[in-house]
Amino acid sequence: MAPSILHTTAVQIRVGADLIEGDLLVPVEASGLVVFAHGSGSSRFSGRNRAVALILHRAGYGTLLLDLLTREEEAVDIATREYRFDIERLGRRVTAAFDWVQGVPALAALPAGCFGASTGAAAALIAAAERPAVVRAVISRGGRPDLAGDALPRVQAPTLLIVGGEDEQVIALNRSAMRRLHALVELAIVPGATHLFEEPGAMEEVSRLATGWCHQHLRRTREPAP
Repeated sequence: MAPSILHTTAVQIRVGADLIEGDLLVPVEASGLVVFAHGSGSSRFSGRNRAVALILHRAGYGTLLLDLLTREEEAVDIATREYRFDIERLGRRVTAAFDWVQGVPALAALPAGCFGASTGAAAALIAAAERPAVVRAVISRGGRPDLAGDALPRVQAPTLLIVGGEDEQVIALNRSAMRRLHALVELAIVPGATHLFEEPGAMEEVSRLATGWCHQHLRRTREPAP
């Protein structure tokens, strides 16, 4: 039987003087929680990432979809692109989101992971390096893990890198990042897919891979009955 789904809750998370916004949805008896980190001009309303989130909900996982830029920053970034590659800023905000999760008892009890797209993948890995006891898995879709820089060797969370088979430059960048990761890491190449995974069936394969990774590394085991 599929888990019961609760309504989405809008949340605000303070990071210093700034507020970032997110959408939280946690099924009843959730097995874990996945924080989504968007990048490169995307937002929590990304249709591709929401499609993955829906599959994760059906598999019993909660999700927190984040806007890593404030509304003011996003308005500037649309014109100038000056914030989407501010990896330090993005990483700091994903880390703050995990700190916020730890402050909510019902969420803190769930195994937590992070799904990062594009530059959000680098932010996810930075958060994993900063909070190794909290972030138990990382999934990257069409990501730039190489931009996590010196954080890569400090990542302890098992990491899945999903890249389109036609996205040759990003495949090379992911392979480069793999050499710096000391954690368990796998590269999954989706045949025929380009950078945005717009081809028929591409996002379904991303969702399948992401769900499998969560089942391996986030699923909460039930305590045996006394």
